[in-house]
Amino acid sequence: MNIEAFKQSFSKANFINELGCELIDIGNGTCEIHLPIQEKLWQQNGFVHAGVLATLADHVAGCAAYTVAKANTKVLTSEFKINLLRPAVGQKLIAKGKVLSLEY
Repeated sequence: MNIEAFKQSFSKANFINELGCELIDIGNGTCEIHLPIQEKLWQQNGFVHAGVLATLADHVAGCAAYTVAKANTKVLTSEFKINLLRPAVGQKLIAKGKVLSLEY
C-alpha cells in the first residue's frame, strides 16, 4: 500500500473533509477515522444525524478495503446495511474499519 497515495485519495473526499473527518491510522486492511462532534452534525433532537453515522461507517470501510485492493483498483460501495443501537453523543466519533475477507 502506498501511504501517500492513500492520504491523497482521502484528501480528495470533499464531503468527508467538509464533515471534519480526520484520518488517524491506516494499516493492512484497517483504517481509523475520528470525527469531532459539532452542532452542524446534529439532527432535531440534538443527536448526531444517522446520515453522518452511515457516511462515516461507509467511508472507514472503504478506506480499509482500499488498503488491500489490487493496484489501480477503485473501491466503491455497492451496498451496506447499518443498525443504529443508540444515539451518538459525546465529543467525537471513532470509526474503525477492518477487512474480514478478501475475495476478488
